Amino acid sequence: QVQPVESGGGLVQAGGSLRLSCAASGIIFSINTLGWYRQAPGKQRELVAAITSGGLRNYADSVKGRFTISRDIAKNTVSLQMNSLKPEDTAVYYCRIALNYWGKGTLVTVSS
Repeated sequence: QVQPVESGGGLVQAGGSLRLSCAASGIIFSINTLGWYRQAPGKQRELVAAITSGGLRNYADSVKGRFTISRDIAKNTVSLQMNSLKPEDTAVYYCRIALNYWGKGTLVTVSS
């Protein structure tokens, strides 16, 4: 059973940084698309960033230039470096591996 596990969420002031990480076993990261999604209260879950098996990255317009997705194939981890955080980045962040595997989420709260 593949179960992604996120870590690194927390409370940070606006302008600050956080780094989220996601780890999983039982699946090969290098041949799957890896993604970070988020869901704010009262809103739909949205894609934040993704990296394909070929290493191509795409980002939501709202985080371009501030967030960076990366992967460590040897460690089977995918990370999201979040800089210049804004209150509107407050959400539960989820890791997704391929199409089927979701983590349970980690809460990021950005105070103004």
